Amino acid sequence: MSLATQARHGSPDKLKTAIGSAVGTTIENYDFLAYGTASALYFGKDFFPGSDPVVGTLLAFATLGVGFAMRPIGGLIGGHLGDRIGRKPVLVGALLVMGLATFLIGCLPTYATVGVWAPVMLVIIRMIQGLAFGAEWGGAIMMAFEHAPWRQRGRYSSIPQAGVPLGLLLANLVFLVSSSWAGDWAWRAPFLFSIVLVGAGFFIRMQVGESPEFLETKARGELVKNPLVTVLKDDWANILRIIGMRLAESGGFYVIVTYLLSYITSNKIADRQVGLTGLVIAAALGVVATICWGMLTDRIGRRPLYLIGTIGIIVFAFPMFLLVHTGIPIVIVLVYIVGLAVLHDMLAASQGGWFSELFSANTRTSGASIGYQFSAALSGFIPLIAAAVAAQSGWVGVAGVYLACGALGLVAALLTRETWSRQARQQVDRVIAGESDTLAPSEV
Repeated sequence: MSLATQARHGSPDKLKTAIGSAVGTTIENYDFLAYGTASALYFGKDFFPGSDPVVGTLLAFATLGVGFAMRPIGGLIGGHLGDRIGRKPVLVGALLVMGLATFLIGCLPTYATVGVWAPVMLVIIRMIQGLAFGAEWGGAIMMAFEHAPWRQRGRYSSIPQAGVPLGLLLANLVFLVSSSWAGDWAWRAPFLFSIVLVGAGFFIRMQVGESPEFLETKARGELVKNPLVTVLKDDWANILRIIGMRLAESGGFYVIVTYLLSYITSNKIADRQVGLTGLVIAAALGVVATICWGMLTDRIGRRPLYLIGTIGIIVFAFPMFLLVHTGIPIVIVLVYIVGLAVLHDMLAASQGGWFSELFSANTRTSGASIGYQFSAALSGFIPLIAAAVAAQSGWVGVAGVYLACGALGLVAALLTRETWSRQARQQVDRVIAGESDTLAPSEV
């Protein structure tokens, strides 16, 4: 396939690849919400009994953070292997490990059965999940990005990002059904159900080909011996910028989907079903919204949409809680829609194209993965931080945490170059017309 044909049409597997990549991000976020919801509502008493209820919830959220702390290591390993041996092997391996670990959580005995071994096993499995999750995202995004037509890379790389709201939707639907079940099945069922997603994802991913850009880079002999060292040496500033930008998206996300549900329930502002319903509606809208936001970045650029989203988070921080305090179900649902389908998904949709274009093909997976997963390691402790801050300052402190995440993201976005400017789009048009041999938009 000629460069002009690849630039115009992408690979024949472009849609299948994007959907296959989305399965992994769906499982990742399905697990996150399942674990976050279980931490807020069940794990405190089932794995950390005998302590103050607040302490039990904090300990449950701490195990959530342990998984996120392992993600940078997974990102380092997965990014290095993705740039050295290919994107596809990393994708398949990470999916299997990730899915099996999620399934095993549903099989764990509780403290009442095996004592202290219950939380120990929970922490070990969360660590394994963190490694797999860390390796997953970079390969998934790179495959979708590199198989796509160059003028639609924002659109195609947003399809895996649509796995964020899709995972939320599936997890909440399962929790809406299982929440009325007796005993441990209320939280076990969502984790056991994940094996269905793993099977589907494995089948799809085995059908897709390797990234054409990786194969072309390999054929030209341009693979670097140690992509990890190379990207840390040459692109450390971009990695730091990605960490800052990601904190706005992921930190804000965790406040809404984990802490806010616990806050509404524990303070008896509304029934648990109201919060879960809000998450379901926002997630359903978000699947479509994420792809639409990604398509918009192909038209206006990656940076403008990110700036709008981070400013929106700053503005929404305190009104979010004031609206929740009304206790009106439809208003609470609206809070979830604005916080997730609008603000969060606007940022998530921009990341696939923007983060990928900041790096060259031979270090792209390493660079994007390191920045993305180091930020995840920090953001994974946001529910714990929010719960601790709330114990001292109430909801005002949590709103401050949410606002701070948005502010950090705004500053980082202002310091990051636009990779899909008008000039870059014009250069791609010249490649499509056969007038240029530029290898990628990121090199414009």
